[in-house]
Amino acid sequence: MRGKDIMGVFNILIVLGVLGAISYAALVLQPEEYDPDTLCLAGETPPHVALVIDKTDFYSPQQAIRIEGLVLDSRDQLTVGEMLSLYELDARGELINTNDFSLCNPGRGDQINPLYRNPQRVEARYQALFEGPLQAALADLVEPKESPASPIVEALARLAVEADFDRETPQRTVILVSDMLQNSRLFTVYAGSRSDLTRTLPDPRIVADAVTAEFGDALAGVTIEVHLIPRPGWESQQAGVIRAYWEEVFRLLGVRDRWTAL
Repeated sequence: MRGKDIMGVFNILIVLGVLGAISYAALVLQPEEYDPDTLCLAGETPPHVALVIDKTDFYSPQQAIRIEGLVLDSRDQLTVGEMLSLYELDARGELINTNDFSLCNPGRGDQINPLYRNPQRVEARYQALFEGPLQAALADLVEPKESPASPIVEALARLAVEADFDRETPQRTVILVSDMLQNSRLFTVYAGSRSDLTRTLPDPRIVADAVTAEFGDALAGVTIEVHLIPRPGWESQQAGVIRAYWEEVFRLLGVRDRWTAL
């Protein structure tokens, strides 16, 4: 075979190789199908971050700004395909999904591979389907609505039996903004004097057993990040007796907790 013929065959093989690689990329690297209602990958259970604002508390305009920043930080830390839900514990002591916002991050323009998806189109889709609904929910979420009832642990347990936040959900995380001053039939911090809480609060095991009796081990494995709202006159108890009490309740329920002041 002459040299030109060999070169021709070699070039043909190169072209076939390139075409094969393009075909492989089209088949293997194409975007996976999304659920149009949740923006999650179809057929998969995504990791889930639930941000819960305890609106039975009152918070200042400065704290409202920090809460808004917390929501936006949570948004920015989402990986592609991870779900974010916004909830509020309302004036009736009910856990409400704010504006029905429970969506997976479909990917921002800077989070996708430009080899097989257009970053500009992806970003436009993200802004229209994820960021827009988030901003609409955020406007209501940060408006305080003070209430005397505050069934915090019950609300967390109810969340943990929701279909998209139950034991089958990987990496369940609750970001909780609250003063942690529980006030319900299960237990209340207001039953006695502030200086004598260690005597008036029920044994943590009684609380944990009551939650388990109604909800099973639904909270086991959940990570809770508590962003504590300080209350005038309660600051020392919140940082001391009340935090220690919650930490023991959480331990008995199998919850991992982290705390920070808002």
